[in-house]
Amino acid sequence: MILSVANQKGGVGKTTTVINLGASLAAAEKKVLLVDFDPQANCTSGFGIPKRGEIPSIYDLLTGSAAIDTVVRQTDLPTLFIIPGSIALAGAEVELASVENRENYLLNTLDPVRHDYDFIIIDCPPSLGLLTLNALVVSDALIIPMQAEYFAMEGVSELLRTVEKVRESFNPNLSIKGVLLTMVDERTNLAKQVIDEVQSHFGSKVYKTFVPRNVRLAEAPSFGKPVLLYDIASRGAQSYLKMTEEFLAREG
Repeated sequence: MILSVANQKGGVGKTTTVINLGASLAAAEKKVLLVDFDPQANCTSGFGIPKRGEIPSIYDLLTGSAAIDTVVRQTDLPTLFIIPGSIALAGAEVELASVENRENYLLNTLDPVRHDYDFIIIDCPPSLGLLTLNALVVSDALIIPMQAEYFAMEGVSELLRTVEKVRESFNPNLSIKGVLLTMVDERTNLAKQVIDEVQSHFGSKVYKTFVPRNVRLAEAPSFGKPVLLYDIASRGAQSYLKMTEEFLAREG
């Protein structure tokens, strides 16, 4: 399965979800490939890989200057791999704009390895441009992380319209796999109101597991590790392990 983790609103825990869902699936002995498709390349640095440097990245794959087997890197978990991102991706949006079949570049890039992994998870940029379109075209499903705050639903409505357009024009099988509430402080009335609103809108697609605000979860990327390897006993690590259990249970 190829999954995109997307929300055009920044700061909602998108990259944190990619890193820690990927790590938790790997801990469950699934073979997982992460694709850092965000020009900020935070997923890459979250594994201690430098954003700048000589290592080949997803940008090199898109431009045909590197083969996929030279770009995929293993992480500290034996069954978790990553295709690093690059700030050069910011230019790819402009470079691809005038190219024929520009929405299929990532599809063509990942197709040769699609069946080598149990899950391929794409970290999308916080926008609804050409990079996110490429990710949605190649994906079987979408996970939407949402911060439990006042404007949460407002940000997602535009993404849902984009998903509908992608279904109509490019990928009729694209589904919304789940909605994950992040940075939740259940002590506040606002968080409870947002949770109720999101559940009333998305119903059973909302994961029962919420990701709380957690210092260890926020610290882990600066050590180049998923929170699972940084502090497995923390609330952040336990919430992603529990969410992954729920995710796999839904998959049967």
